[in-house]
Order: sequence, then structure tokens, then C-alpha cells
Amino acid sequence: MSNAIDVRPIAGNIGAEIHGIDLSGDVGERDIAAIRKAWLDHCVIFFRNQVLPPAQFLAFAKKFGDVVEYPFIKGIEGFPEIIPVVKLEHEKSNFGGVWHSDTSYLEKPPMATMLIAREVPPFGGDTLFANGYMAYETLSDGMKRLLDGLIAVNTSAMADVSKTREDRVKDMKRDDARQEYVGEHPVVRTHPETGRKALYLNVAHTSHFRDMTPEESRPIINFLVQHQTKPEFTCRFAWGVGSIAFWDNRCALHNPVNDYHGYKRAMHRVTLAGDKPH
Repeated sequence: MSNAIDVRPIAGNIGAEIHGIDLSGDVGERDIAAIRKAWLDHCVIFFRNQVLPPAQFLAFAKKFGDVVEYPFIKGIEGFPEIIPVVKLEHEKSNFGGVWHSDTSYLEKPPMATMLIAREVPPFGGDTLFANGYMAYETLSDGMKRLLDGLIAVNTSAMADVSKTREDRVKDMKRDDARQEYVGEHPVVRTHPETGRKALYLNVAHTSHFRDMTPEESRPIINFLVQHQTKPEFTCRFAWGVGSIAFWDNRCALHNPVNDYHGYKRAMHRVTLAGDKPH
């Protein structure tokens, strides 16, 4: 492990900042291994003051997995894998502005997401993250038995999350985007690298449980989505230009806070291919 990398946790149960490394330089295999370990240990890691133009940002992301394109929105010019996550000065909704795990409505949801800040408001625009391991591990034994074997039906068409992407879909929609994507996944998934179990559903995409009606499912879903974002399971990250967040979609949720009306916030995002949850 490189002695230069300094991993500093920012909250009790999730999140760490990594200092002492310039990602625009030659990041060797030992440093990548150290970064990946910190990422697996903390669910989300952060870097600050990184000067990475799109080509370098994409190259860094590819050191951790295969990059996949987002299903609804076109990428930036010359880089279809990098999508813009933007809220303009006159807009009221922010992209993805609700607690969620990225594109859990796909058959193979992404393993990870990497986001770099290009333009930030003078205040506000932080992102919250929550630990899915802790959400599962702190449930009662009775609730764990109830959830064992339950399958969540996740859809891209739920109203609250559809609204958060409508501004970008309006002007940057992909020609091949479907009207709706639906993915069915275990409510409790086992992380393929750590072996730990995490609660895997979210208020943005989970509509009901398979073989149950929405009315039967809703009270359980409502309890779980409130439980999984308890303050003690979360951290909060304040962005600066050149800040990077790299989170594990298999065990972490996130929520970009929409508290900067009248200002622009612009980020670039890449997602890394994952496997079918088990």
C-alpha cells in the first residue's frame, strides 16, 4: 500500500475522504488496490481538488470496472459514458433528488457510481449517503425472517424520481430509451466482494414486493425506507470544484440535497457495470 494515501473517515458508519494522492498523475496498481479497499470498507469515498478533464476522469473510473452508459440521457460530447448531472439556475427540481440506489430497476444494476464536481453553488448542494449494511444489521430477527426471500419490484417510472430527471430527459433524451425499465431483486442482497448483507430497496424505485399487492407492500416499504436513512447510518458531503465521490451502489444509498435554487450545479457522472443481485 502506498504510504501517501491518507484515509480519513467522515462519519461513524459510512464515508471517508482520501488525501495524499493526485489522480491526474500515474496512479499505480498498489494505490488502486488501497483505494478499492477503502471504498469497500466505507461504502463511499471522496477526493478533493482533483483536476481531471473528461478523458482522465473516465480513465480513472475504468481502473475499477467496466463503464456503462445511463439508459435515459445522452452523454457529453465525445464521451457517451459520461453524463451531465446538472441543475440550472431557473430549475426547481434536481437530478435524482430523492433517496435511491442508482438504476436499481435494471436487471444488472451498476456496481458503482463516480461523480466529479465541475461547477458548484456558493452554498448548498451537498449529497447525503446511507449505509445499507447497517440498515440490515440493525433490524430485529423477526423482520430479518420476514424479509428473507422477499423480492422487490423496482421500476424507473415512479412519479417522484421521474420528476427529478425530466429537465434533462427533455433536452438530452437518448433515442433508444425505453418508457419503463423493471428489475426484480432481493430485498436483502449479499455483497459479492465483502459477503455482508445489505438492505436493497429504495423509495425512488421500489413499487412493491413480488407476489404481494402494492397495498400489502407499502407499510413494510415505508418502514424500511425510513429505517435505512436514520441519521446514524449516514454521512453528508459538501462539494467543491474538483471533488469526487465514488460510491458502492450495492450497499449505499444517496440523496442530493435540493437547497440551492437560483444557482447552477454541474457534475459529470460515470457508472460501473455490476452483476445481478443475489
